[in-house]
Amino acid sequence: MSDPLSADRFLAALRDEGLDVVEGPSWRTWNRNAKGPWGPVNGVVIHHSVTRGTDQTVQMCHDGYEGLPGPLCHGVIAKSGVVYLIGYGRTNHAGLGDPAVLDAVIAQRSLPVDTVATVDGNRHFYGFECENLGDGRDPWPEAQLDAIVKVSAALCRAHGWNAASVIGHKEWQPGKIDPSFAMAPMRDRIAARLGQGGPRRGTPTPARPQVSLSKLIEAARTNPQMAGTPVTYAGVVTVEAALVDEGLLSKVFQDGHYGTSTVTAMSGWQERCGYRGRAPGQAADGIPGRDSLTKLGAKHGFDVVN
Repeated sequence: MSDPLSADRFLAALRDEGLDVVEGPSWRTWNRNAKGPWGPVNGVVIHHSVTRGTDQTVQMCHDGYEGLPGPLCHGVIAKSGVVYLIGYGRTNHAGLGDPAVLDAVIAQRSLPVDTVATVDGNRHFYGFECENLGDGRDPWPEAQLDAIVKVSAALCRAHGWNAASVIGHKEWQPGKIDPSFAMAPMRDRIAARLGQGGPRRGTPTPARPQVSLSKLIEAARTNPQMAGTPVTYAGVVTVEAALVDEGLLSKVFQDGHYGTSTVTAMSGWQERCGYRGRAPGQAADGIPGRDSLTKLGAKHGFDVVN
């Protein structure tokens, strides 16, 4: 657990590790600090951007997109291995995550399976977006992987952490799939660069995510097109990930808020299951029902509870 580095120390740590760093406009003061605390910091989260091209990736991470304002990370790691600094301070990169994972990162031990999303990760982690489509086919050039190692080692070195302090977004927040490479071998590379033994590993206890039907219905009924205050429930992320895999929801809307895009996507899934609206020709309403949700869970690895 540490205070965040100053912007000058952060930049120096990256350059001292031998990285090619490009400073973005006003990166030192571009942040979300007005929206919540920044620090103590406990580790580094690695993401993939779901974008093609360095310029597009840098621009998106600086500006953000509808529903998620920038900056979206502290830096972009391009396929070339160049690191582009985007912002500094609190950034919109990690979202809510599992407190048991945070405890493991702080203790620098092997990670449990992430099953809930209740802790503010934007406060506790440095975040780096890596230019990649994240589809399992877009390659990861060695120059980029080496830069990920160096970025991670630089911050671990500066804070006195070991490689267990570096995690993937998919290890922090249920339903996320980034980055699209295995994190354990990456941590081994980081540990080797630091001259440390690898992180203490155990075998995570397998656990299927559980989605509460009642909480999901509550979240769906308070989406922005309906009356009420929007409800944030971690199980929404799990369901949205399944809808993304089904091709019914764009990944940019996989954000844990049961908004209009998720309603439309769930309606599409309900119709695949044979359900329609009450009136002739009316689309399904997108409010989860037990049968269609159970079928989605059976296909995508989550259980439905009350």
